[in-house]
Amino acid sequence: MRRTPCHAPSIASSLPRAAAALAASFAFVAHLPPAHAQPDKGVARVPAFSAAAPGPVPAPWEVAKVNERKKLTDFDIVDDGGTRVLHARADASSSGMGVRTAFDLAAMPNLAWRWKIAGLIDGADNAVAGKEDAPARVMLTFDGDKDKLPFSDRTTIGLASKVYGRDLPYATLMYVWSNEHPVGTVIPNPHTRRIQMIVVASGKAGVGQWQSYKRNVRDDYRKAFGGEEPGRLATVVAFTDSDNTGLKAEAWYGDFVFSP
Repeated sequence: MRRTPCHAPSIASSLPRAAAALAASFAFVAHLPPAHAQPDKGVARVPAFSAAAPGPVPAPWEVAKVNERKKLTDFDIVDDGGTRVLHARADASSSGMGVRTAFDLAAMPNLAWRWKIAGLIDGADNAVAGKEDAPARVMLTFDGDKDKLPFSDRTTIGLASKVYGRDLPYATLMYVWSNEHPVGTVIPNPHTRRIQMIVVASGKAGVGQWQSYKRNVRDDYRKAFGGEEPGRLATVVAFTDSDNTGLKAEAWYGDFVFSP
C-alpha cells in the first residue's frame, strides 16, 4: 500500500470524516480574543457593531477561520439605513467574525439578533457534506465535560484535537438560513453529532429584507442535543460561507443581545 507523506493536510485527511469535520468546524476558536461582554440594563450585549465606525471590524471581534487553507469571507462594518452593521461577502470562501462571551447563559438564555441576505446559495443543503453552505448563520460554541460523551464522540474530538494542536469545544449550536428545510428543523452536521443546526429562516421569503429573531438558546440546545443541558457559552460567531458550492453569498448582521 502506498503511504502518504506525513504532513498536516495529509494527517487531517487520514482521520475519520467526523474528526476532520469537527476539527475544521472548531479550528477558529483558538484565534478568538479574551472573553468580553457589555452589561446594559439587565441584558448582555456582545460588542456592538452599531457602535463601530465604518471600515474594518474592530477588536475584540476577530476572524474565525475554518483552517489555514480556506479562503476567507470578507467582513467589514457598513452603514445600513443609519445603523452600523456587520457586512459579509463570501466568494467560494468560509469564515466568520467571532468573539468570546463572558456572561451566564442560565441567567440570560434569550438571544436576539437580526440579519439580512442578498440571496440564497443555489444548490446549498446543510444536510449534505458537499453542499453545506449558508448565506447567514449564527454559531454558538459551548464548554462541557467531554469525559461524559459516548466513546465515539470522545474519539472524534480527541483525533481532531491532535491534528490542530488545541482543545476543541464540547458542542456547537448554529442558527441557519436554509434553502429548503422548514423553519424549526434540526439538522445534524453531516459528520458529527456535536454540531447541530436549527433552521430559523428558509427559502426566498424575506430575502433582501432585515429579519429579526429571538431564541431561547437553552431550550434550543436541549432540543438539538437530546435533552442535554448546555454548558458555558464560549463564543458567538457570525458566519457566512460558500466554499462547498464555490458560489457567492452576501449577508448583513445586526447586534447580538442576550437577555433573561
